[in-house]
Amino acid sequence: MKTVHHWIGGKTVEGASGNYGPVTDPATGEVTTRVALASLEEVDAAVAAAKDAYATWGTSSLATRTAILFRYRALLDAHREDIARLITAEHGKVHSDALGEVARGLEIVELACGITTQLKGELSTQVSNRVDVSAIRQSLGVVAGITPFNFPAMVPMWMFPLAVACGNTFVLKPSEKDPSAANLLAELAAEAGLPDGVLNVLHGDKVAVDGLLSHPDVAAVSFVGSTPIARYIHATASANGKRVQALGGAKNHMLVLPDADLDAAADAAVSAAYGSAGERCMAISAVVAVGSIGDELVAKIKERAEKIKIGPGGDPSSEMGPLITAAHRDKVASYVTGAAAQGAEVVLDGTGFTVEGFENGHWIGLSLLDHVSTDSDAYKDEIFGPVLCVLRTETYEEGVALMNASPFGNGTAIFTRDGGAARRFQLEIQAGMVGVNVPIPVPVGYHSFGGWKDSLFGDHHVYGNDGVHFYTRGKVVTTRWPDPADAPAGVDLGFPRNH
Repeated sequence: MKTVHHWIGGKTVEGASGNYGPVTDPATGEVTTRVALASLEEVDAAVAAAKDAYATWGTSSLATRTAILFRYRALLDAHREDIARLITAEHGKVHSDALGEVARGLEIVELACGITTQLKGELSTQVSNRVDVSAIRQSLGVVAGITPFNFPAMVPMWMFPLAVACGNTFVLKPSEKDPSAANLLAELAAEAGLPDGVLNVLHGDKVAVDGLLSHPDVAAVSFVGSTPIARYIHATASANGKRVQALGGAKNHMLVLPDADLDAAADAAVSAAYGSAGERCMAISAVVAVGSIGDELVAKIKERAEKIKIGPGGDPSSEMGPLITAAHRDKVASYVTGAAAQGAEVVLDGTGFTVEGFENGHWIGLSLLDHVSTDSDAYKDEIFGPVLCVLRTETYEEGVALMNASPFGNGTAIFTRDGGAARRFQLEIQAGMVGVNVPIPVPVGYHSFGGWKDSLFGDHHVYGNDGVHFYTRGKVVTTRWPDPADAPAGVDLGFPRNH
């Protein structure tokens, strides 16, 4: 059986704890790999390697860093298929979806290649007589990233390329459910010329996470995952004096107004709710139908959902794959089986779905729940699976009030032909990312990704300008050089004069 080990100090380091976790092919249910789970001693070793590397990497030139990143970008591009195959094998998503994940991660590598402009400082001259003030940004040191199972390549690439471009060194703790893609990303970085220890991959569970959160040599922690864990990460790392960005869960709503193109809205709802089997924090999991359009919209969604082909991610004809684990599949199914008792109409029930020849896979079909109430479990919880809830309101105002009452504020969308309504919506809705006739408003790499309320803990969003600011800290330098033509001025104990 294949074993995934750590990547520390520029080389593969075999796990020494004696503890391993299973890695399963979601399409077959078969355990195909085991992954080493780090001890605290191995956490120390990874952080020590990063700290040693920072001594030289932190003072390296921007030209050196960007040259490596350009080579890295070329290698990632050449190995897209290899990375995508690892994602499909361990996560289960279809190959085209895995390739899309790699492409979105590459956007941030491209942003990092242009870090020279992002790190430019500021200068004010002659603020007083022969006094100049400059502002610069400097790296933090060793930083860590803790990433989720649903995007095992993209989310790490949201973090470490910017971090190392800014002059930091990085310890990545990927999900133990699908760890192989992270190792390949690190190996390609080494091939591109990234010095040993600048990027380290540490596999593990809560032991490794807590070790990073409390380690005195880790300056900052980035996290993407569920809201309860994001809250824990933020509280624990902050208590240990670390800078934290912790992105949590979501319950993303799509408001459909009576004037909307219902065919376009139905297409968007199906792709946004069921793509990647609903295992993404930007999935649309709640559609709010305004006015009398609800029945027609639900019918159109049902018609499209019934045509989606579910099968192994490696089958080119598959449009949706299995869920990551059997336990997660069962939890997702419980929201559907319990929906009717909580007042919902079960329009589509995918809980009994299986694939011929792959009966032991972690399969679930598409589910559609109508007339869902805001106090039901299917609405209140982040299901993280292919379950779409439809709620009804009479007016735009009621729809926005319903959406703003949610504790989550990650992403949202409105479908309408009315520019005035769309403009009002983007100002009134309480969410960090808004789509207007765009169902999954994930920002491009040079803008930042992040939500509001219980979807984000910390002050900084990820990547874009926020990412650069998170991985650097500001310093202001006030300088005065005497004019050689002047005689010595003597000692002046007064406050510096600005006029």
